[in-house]
Amino acid sequence: MEQDCILSQELITQTTQLEEGIMQLNPDGEQRTPVTKIESSLCYLLTIRVIRARNIHQADVLSQTDCYVRLWLPTASTDKFQTKTIKNCKDPVWNETFYFRIQSQVKNVLELALYDKDVVTQDDHLFTVYFDIAKLSLGEQVFMHFKCDSQRQEELEVGFALDNISGPPETIITNGVLVSRKICCLEVQVVEKKKKKKKKSLSSEGMKEFSFKVQGSYEGTQDIMLGSDLVFSSSSPAKFHYARYKQPTLDVMLPGKKRPPSFRSRVYDTGPPNVQLHSLPSGKNMILAEDKGFDLYMKAEDCPDHLDVRLGFDLCVQEQDFLCKRQKYVAPALKKVLQLEQDLLDHETPVVAIMTTGGGMRSLTALYGSLRGLKKLNVLDCATYLTGLSGTTWTMSNLYRDADWSQKDLDKQISEAQKHMTKCKINSLSLEYLKYYKKQLCQRKREGRKTSFIDLWGLVLESLLHDGKDNHRLSDQQCAIDRGQNPLPIYTAVNVKNNYSTLDFKEWVEFTPYEVGLQKYGAFVRVEDFGSEFFMGRLMKKVPESRICFLEGMWSSLFSLNVLYIWNLSHSSEDFWHRWTQDKIDNIEEEPLLPLKPHELRTRLFTPPGPLGSALRGTLTDRLCVAQEHNFLKGFQMHNNYLENKHFCRWKDTVLDTFPNQLTQSEEFLSLVDTGFFINTSIMPLLKPERKVDVILHLNYSAGSQIQALDQTCKYCSEQGILFPRVDLSEEDRKNLKECYLFDGAETPGAPVLLFFPLINDTFQKYKAPGQMRSESEMEDGKVDLYGCCSPYSTYSIQYTEKAYDRLVQLGEYNILNNEDLILQALHTAVARKRQKRK
Repeated sequence: MEQDCILSQELITQTTQLEEGIMQLNPDGEQRTPVTKIESSLCYLLTIRVIRARNIHQADVLSQTDCYVRLWLPTASTDKFQTKTIKNCKDPVWNETFYFRIQSQVKNVLELALYDKDVVTQDDHLFTVYFDIAKLSLGEQVFMHFKCDSQRQEELEVGFALDNISGPPETIITNGVLVSRKICCLEVQVVEKKKKKKKKSLSSEGMKEFSFKVQGSYEGTQDIMLGSDLVFSSSSPAKFHYARYKQPTLDVMLPGKKRPPSFRSRVYDTGPPNVQLHSLPSGKNMILAEDKGFDLYMKAEDCPDHLDVRLGFDLCVQEQDFLCKRQKYVAPALKKVLQLEQDLLDHETPVVAIMTTGGGMRSLTALYGSLRGLKKLNVLDCATYLTGLSGTTWTMSNLYRDADWSQKDLDKQISEAQKHMTKCKINSLSLEYLKYYKKQLCQRKREGRKTSFIDLWGLVLESLLHDGKDNHRLSDQQCAIDRGQNPLPIYTAVNVKNNYSTLDFKEWVEFTPYEVGLQKYGAFVRVEDFGSEFFMGRLMKKVPESRICFLEGMWSSLFSLNVLYIWNLSHSSEDFWHRWTQDKIDNIEEEPLLPLKPHELRTRLFTPPGPLGSALRGTLTDRLCVAQEHNFLKGFQMHNNYLENKHFCRWKDTVLDTFPNQLTQSEEFLSLVDTGFFINTSIMPLLKPERKVDVILHLNYSAGSQIQALDQTCKYCSEQGILFPRVDLSEEDRKNLKECYLFDGAETPGAPVLLFFPLINDTFQKYKAPGQMRSESEMEDGKVDLYGCCSPYSTYSIQYTEKAYDRLVQLGEYNILNNEDLILQALHTAVARKRQKRK
């Protein structure tokens, strides 16, 4: 039996690059080459012949297996295809052929899954073979023997052939990691031929229902209700956006016809023939069907190549413009702070960043104190970036409501925060507020969002930290940086995946007032469009931008924990349970052994876990809830050479990075959680080479160990090959931390200078200000119990007394002021290195 899954009349005779882009300059004057290109690229015809299997183990107790093979190549087709079932046979023979049209610059990984068919229960999944089509050479035919179990001598025999295919080339857009392919828009219009007199009421008997479906399109299925007195106007046809490479079919169900059990790829007995969309001429109106009462028209057009998702690893134009403006504030401030005689030139001005960690209301409060200390030292004007997660995002979003906050003293901001930190919180659970929460959640659902308990948490935060409804949005913060007057704020989260621990799968996500993006893929969207629906890089459905309280709920989602995370907190390691939550993946032998290519993946075998293993894995990895937003990577495909891309490799750290079919672009939603569920740090956006950060002020507000997050960051950067200074602390220092440590990164050329400020109460106990001893009556003010069992500063505490709030703000400020010398030393070092590098 032959199944012509995906055939095309297109002939690709050459691969030509259509657009190289324009050579641009970095802010320091260095040339940079755009990595995003529009190209026309070869497509091939892939022929797969599923021949036979040998020595398949017995899955049923009373009989041999009833085997069939399911084929899935998602980069070529939406559908999964399968062979016929061979009953009661351990050596089944199929000899069935399948065809796919594949794009040469896409990473095409074929999944061959062997199943045992069961009549009563769900079919048993025996194993899946992952085969990279990049192993094949054009014009050659090979017969592969996949050794699935060497002990039982199980094997699967499959034949492959890769050939040229007729037709014009396909235009793709790529940044070397993601590939966007051509999409088309199909319009279907229903027009009544004869209008009847208008009735007073329109009954269901007078309605005509048309149903259209394009499998794999963005819209999926659309139903049109046509009244007997109405004409479906040409101004509102049914639209379908689909990827041309999928070559889908338009399925039509006419009024009065019963919907078939499987509404896909078939012709109805009394309806019009369904249409293969790849055969439609572009831009031409065509009659789909004619009837006595109505006509059906359709038209397919190519969508423009412009993408609404920015593909690229460089900084966006707005951030580059900000850097130029911010430098006019930073250079004079550094000259003043360092008491330099001459002005700093552009290439001599270091990029300074303030990096914070989470810690609930403790981090919110302490950050105010740290920033006031930096303001008094005039160092705040030297900073280009300010990053945060969890509780510090609450402080940041409050500050950036004021367009000139860093140009003023912070006393007013601190007093306003104190008012909300010390107020009674029981009102947030009043009946009035509960009604308000319900109304807001219903509104988000109507807008097309997927709501969860984290959205409710965001609304509770709004009531805890503000008076009434807060209409502030992240894009509003552009006003606070449009002149370069404040540091650029960057908020962080991590994207996780269901059924995987954070140790196995997490991807960094950054939020600025300009963009939201995943730096691993080089994909960014305007912050106003975050949460909207995208397909293949095009904006399909605009959803109103979220109020910032909902983002704050996501950035600080305490409720995204799972059993593994709790175990990690109590035992400092997930290793004990980790083996129960991992896929059983093995590299397998294959005959013949094909020549090794640089970008190809090894052939691997996945063995599904049993019922007990699946249940245990779910128990360990399931999170209480996560914030889900529409995935703006949806529809993209991975480039054939994505694993060789230096940008992707820098952040490649998940077990699925070599499984392109299962990466984020295949998901309907992003699943976003607090960054603290991996490492309690917001430093990763600052380690992007494109930002060229020279000095990082690491303000730590973690509970428990003050050094743990820094140690985890060092380990992570070492494993990823990211330049980061070596943190060398003695055992004595680890037991009795000082207020500040300077790690200059001299042993790691290119690494930033790191100033580490743990949140501790050391000399503050005896000094109310640097060099000013406390009197006997003031000694009580120096007793700040940060982490004791009776401490008022627990991460889960939501209300402070005025005294507790004031003391924590003063402690944060004092620890900065008391280490002015180390701060100046770090800045001097950075300036000297910039000058030396230029020479």
